[in-house]
Amino acid sequence: MRFIGTLLSTGMIFLVMALLGVAYIAYDFKAPGPNIAEKIIFIQPGSSAYGIAKTLEQEGVLDKHTAFLMPYVVRIRFKAGGLQAGEYKVQARASAMDIIKKMENGDTFQRQVTLAEGLTSVDIVEIVNNAEAMTGEVIDIPAEGSLLPESYAYIRDEDRNTLIARMQQHMTDAIDGLWEGRAENLPFDTKEDAIILASIVEKETAVPAERPRVAGVFVNRLRKGMLLQTDPTVIYAITKGKEKLERKLYFKDLKRDDPYNTYVYAGLPPGPIANPGRESIKAVLNPEQHDYFYFVADGTGGHVFAKTLDEHNKNVAAWRKINKK
Repeated sequence: MRFIGTLLSTGMIFLVMALLGVAYIAYDFKAPGPNIAEKIIFIQPGSSAYGIAKTLEQEGVLDKHTAFLMPYVVRIRFKAGGLQAGEYKVQARASAMDIIKKMENGDTFQRQVTLAEGLTSVDIVEIVNNAEAMTGEVIDIPAEGSLLPESYAYIRDEDRNTLIARMQQHMTDAIDGLWEGRAENLPFDTKEDAIILASIVEKETAVPAERPRVAGVFVNRLRKGMLLQTDPTVIYAITKGKEKLERKLYFKDLKRDDPYNTYVYAGLPPGPIANPGRESIKAVLNPEQHDYFYFVADGTGGHVFAKTLDEHNKNVAAWRKINKK
């Protein structure tokens, strides 16, 4: 009986020690980590629990003792699956358990590149080539109007040319989807023409609510066979989208013999003058129906619209007075 009692006592001691060990580990893994500032860490695909722990230690987000215990905790915690690779933003003083849960859920750091509507393809390639943590370089400039401006998430070491291809596919998907819901009797027949006109609308107004009205003006002019007479096409005739025009337009520019110059050549220019956004494409496919044929800046960032040339000339004179001030 004494021997059995001794065994029970020894078993109890080991049990208590085990429970104390578990309690200590639980406390240790919930304690604040050593990193004093937020940082981004990268876990390579295929990393083992030991490899992950070593990376976290080297990055300074786990101390040596906790990193040593981490593989054992991970094995106990996960019956199937495990921690996911990728980039993670680790907050200052994040505990080991906070980091484990983040990696368990795949709560990776989302890198993103945002492209404003109306950028040229040269502009977009420059932005993509300067994006952090990507590989490769975009050498060939994509066709103007072939890239859809929006926000794109990407992962570390993604190839820049792959991202450009994704932007092209998004533009194709956007025009294909919107084309089906277009208004009847539009003065153009192809998706390509829709993108050309959308690029002009994009460059003419920065006011979202104005896009359908501006589109309506150009649709009215096309139907009447009038020259579009839009300044952004003259700028593109000069720069071809490769640079910024660091001066105002001169009267002689409006007479420039170039197929993009809509003061000289009737109809749409031969190609887009920028990469239009989804809303500008929507606007030209479903333009506002009205009797306006002219518009000019109103001094507030928007435009004032006119039905007749006399009315437009008065609006232009008012704008010139505002512009002088």
